[in-house]
Formats: sequence, C-alpha cells, structure tokens
Amino acid sequence: MLNRKTQYALHALEYLALQEGKTHVLISDIAEARDIPLKFLENILLELRYEGILLSKKGKGGGYGFRIPPKEIPIARIIRIMDGPIAMLPCASLYFYERCSHCNENNCGLHDLMVSVRDANLRILERTTLADLAAGKTKKSRERAAKPSTGKAVAAKSVRQKRS
Repeated sequence: MLNRKTQYALHALEYLALQEGKTHVLISDIAEARDIPLKFLENILLELRYEGILLSKKGKGGGYGFRIPPKEIPIARIIRIMDGPIAMLPCASLYFYERCSHCNENNCGLHDLMVSVRDANLRILERTTLADLAAGKTKKSRERAAKPSTGKAVAAKSVRQKRS
C-alpha cells in the first residue's frame, strides 16, 4: 500500500507534468490544486529536488519544475524515493534486499510468491512514466494487467458480478 507521502508526491508530480509551457510552478498552486498540506508538500518537493527529479527557483517567476522530463521518470522511481522498497518482503526486494532470519529462501513458498508479486507490480510501475500518469495512459496499463490468464478467472469474476 502506498503511504500518504508517496500519494501526495505522485499527485504533485502529475500536476507539474500537466503544466505544459510553465517552467516553474508555485508550491502554493500545487498544494491548492491537489489539496495537499503546504508544509507536507514542501518536504516532499525538497526530497524530490535532492534526488534529482525536480529543480527549484527562488524569487519572481520561481517555483518547482522538472530537472528530468516526465516521460523519462518511471513511477517505480518515485515510489522507491518516497516509500522505499516496492517488494512486500525484504527478501524479495531488488534494491533493498535483506535476508530473512526465519526462513530459507530456497524452500520458501512465501518468498517465491512475493517475488512474483513484485515482478508483476514492476512490469507496470517501471513502464509507466509521470508523463503517462498525467496523460491518463495508465488506464490501459491497468486493463492489460487485469486481464485474466485463464478461463477460471473469468468464471470467478462473473460469479462475483452476479452476487453483487
């Protein structure tokens, strides 16, 4: 689950990506447009600036803008900056790996399952950029990922729909 900080970061970056033609956007405009507490947003944008995603300019005509074009920033990168690992277990993480003290990864079904979950998430998060998010192109990604792989899943879905 994404924490609130990550959600706010993605909302703010999406808003910035939608501001075509503007090189810098006031933090107060972002906070108001996306209903993000100003102090919280300040810390988020400073962290993104420190990580090389954003740049800032003080004074008249100042604000925040992208250091890297939004089409080159995968959503996975923002999640890792704001929230850390994408994997649900440290032993399944690519960039934040830690060995589990209570199991043997070679014979652990939970580890294997969480690696599969991580890989499925990454297929979407690494291919979807901030520009895609701003353009609304993520719906197509979600639809492709949600397509059932077997007839059983389709049957289960229609049973659930009938119950509703």
